[in-house]
Amino acid sequence: MPTSKLNRLTRWGSAALALGLVPACSTSSKVTGDSTASLAQAQPSEMKEEAGSAQAPRDHDGVDEEPESAAEAGAPAPRMPSPKPSSASAGAALSAPVARDNGARMKRAEVLSGVDASAPATPPPPPPAKMHPPGSRMQPPEPVSQGNSFAEHAPNTFTETATDRFSTFAVDVDTASYAVSRRYLTQGALPPHAAVRVEEFVNYFKYRYTPPEQGAFTVHLEGAPSPFNANRHFVRVGVQGKSVSRSQRKPAHLVFLVDTSGSMNQQDKLPLAKEAMKLAVKNLNENDTVAIVTYAGSTRDVLSPTPATSLERIYKAIDSLESGGGTAMGSGMEMAYKHAVKKASGSVVSRVVVLTDGDANIGPNLSADTMLNSIQGYVKEGVTLSAIGFGMGNYRDDLMEKLADKGNGNCFYIDSYKEAKKVFEAQLTGTLEVIAKDVKIQVEFDPKVVRRYRLVGYENRDIADKDFRDDKVDAGEIGAGHSVTAVYEVELTGEKAALGTVRIRAKAPNGTEAAEQSFPFEQRMVRATLDAASPDFRFALAVAATADVLRGSPSARGWNLATAQKLAEGATDGQSDREEFTKLVARARGLLGNAVARDAN
Repeated sequence: MPTSKLNRLTRWGSAALALGLVPACSTSSKVTGDSTASLAQAQPSEMKEEAGSAQAPRDHDGVDEEPESAAEAGAPAPRMPSPKPSSASAGAALSAPVARDNGARMKRAEVLSGVDASAPATPPPPPPAKMHPPGSRMQPPEPVSQGNSFAEHAPNTFTETATDRFSTFAVDVDTASYAVSRRYLTQGALPPHAAVRVEEFVNYFKYRYTPPEQGAFTVHLEGAPSPFNANRHFVRVGVQGKSVSRSQRKPAHLVFLVDTSGSMNQQDKLPLAKEAMKLAVKNLNENDTVAIVTYAGSTRDVLSPTPATSLERIYKAIDSLESGGGTAMGSGMEMAYKHAVKKASGSVVSRVVVLTDGDANIGPNLSADTMLNSIQGYVKEGVTLSAIGFGMGNYRDDLMEKLADKGNGNCFYIDSYKEAKKVFEAQLTGTLEVIAKDVKIQVEFDPKVVRRYRLVGYENRDIADKDFRDDKVDAGEIGAGHSVTAVYEVELTGEKAALGTVRIRAKAPNGTEAAEQSFPFEQRMVRATLDAASPDFRFALAVAATADVLRGSPSARGWNLATAQKLAEGATDGQSDREEFTKLVARARGLLGNAVARDAN
């Protein structure tokens, strides 16, 4: 080949290689799904105000009330492009189906009128990434995300009591679903069905349950007629864990495992995570210690175990964190657990706190299952886990939920500095210290009194009735001061007798054998009218009903969110979180109303 021709080919090859290294010019066909940039571009003009709010962490006291009809709303619910096929990544190897919110138009059951309607589930657009100056430690960006993903669980249906009188499930104190759905609603979009978990909506709020005088918890039972169906009642099972003061709490060793990958390079991700860590550290005790591990394309020890009193050193380590590269979550988990297990004992709280958007695309352990298989030995030694989610656009809710479930911990989603203060300041002790583990609840209904029943939520916490007394079967954990609330919809026979019995089985934090308690659900606990029920009961019912509507439950078809809103407004009890919820219901009514009007046209 002539030398001149060879030189020309060499120059063309070099140019092609250079272009291939630029993300915007890459010709790779391996990435599927819509990019986060296309999601932001897909927002209609009427969404600009809400989309702009994602530019920085925000509080939610300013949620404006939405009109309840399409005519009053003035604009249709946001539209998105037509569906595009996408495949789940290797990191989504979960037992339940995964729903991806990647800008596709989703089928939504319209529950206000009792007919099916199609409404878009528009994800809030991610904030733009900030620029890094030349010479910074920013690594090449990671692959484009496929969008937010959530595990799908079919809503519970009614069970004939004569056929099966037992309802058994593990407790759940997670609250991520409510915070995620709140973000969708405040930014002008209905959350995807799979993003809504009823129990996490209900358990987000505090209820005035009397704490136990002895033991780990007490049970509070109550019932009242349904506001949606004259032939049905709702009953509530409330469990209150014992409180532990900050001074009484065991010494804690926290290992912050921080995602510093390129996808965390947004104001509501790594910068907010850094503020959350500072809040947590500021509220620790003098005997507590802190370590920091990061993961991106590789893992890194940023801070060895350090006394929590060394604030300047810890804050300096936190401030040094920068984002860039891929996401080797599996390797990071392994390193963090190796740190945590060194101090695990019955007298020390040893907990890994993962702060991430959940995206895991690089590393030897990609799925929750494979990651957990590598750390199960540490979990058995007493290391617990808090999975803290941030941001939108590539949020792996399905992964975060499963990590918390199998890691004997809890799952939160932080969308603002206000929410960070709630989790890491007001609720820190409960977030850290487990007071009872493998907690199972079994409700035995009397078929003479209860004809049919339906547990509203807890689908992913279902336990086989035969496993209630099998102490080898894993269940949920309750932290200090946490409460757990479950709502049932029931049809009564009219027989005036006890509805049944509620049993709780749980182990001590370091125990291997469970203890069991039982509580009769007496007829006197069922109020004659809904107005006679406690404010806590009425508010919990309003929250459960709203969540059931938002997830498109067939059992909630025909339920009116106006009724749920009115019920909640009469039971706010002066609590700001409850008042915020009533405004979110109003906003959801407007969005659902817009969907009805659009489809009618």
